Amino acid sequence: MPNLVTEFNDYRSKMNAEILADNNKVIKRIFNLDTNAYAEGALDVKTKELLGLVASAVLRCDDCVKYHLETSHKLGLKKAEVVEALSIATLVGGTIVIPHLRRAYEFWDALEQQG
Repeated sequence: MPNLVTEFNDYRSKMNAEILADNNKVIKRIFNLDTNAYAEGALDVKTKELLGLVASAVLRCDDCVKYHLETSHKLGLKKAEVVEALSIATLVGGTIVIPHLRRAYEFWDALEQQG
């Protein structure tokens, strides 16, 4: 079975490097804004990651869901916390979110297997 986590991170890193190599000021600022938005503030980082996860699931962005799942895992969030957030995303987004929910579960399992 392919390593979902490694494949995702390798592709993401490679393509982000290519995108940023073009030195487009707007794109670089968007990347920077995204990074800074998830920094500690009035909300703690874990809460912000769960918010990002819910928004990503509702918007049906699998890459974004994977990113937020991995970051949540690295921050020490438990599966129960992540599943609760995904349940809200499914409630808000409706049944069209279910395929993304399946892939989210698969990716979380891969993260847990990786350690």
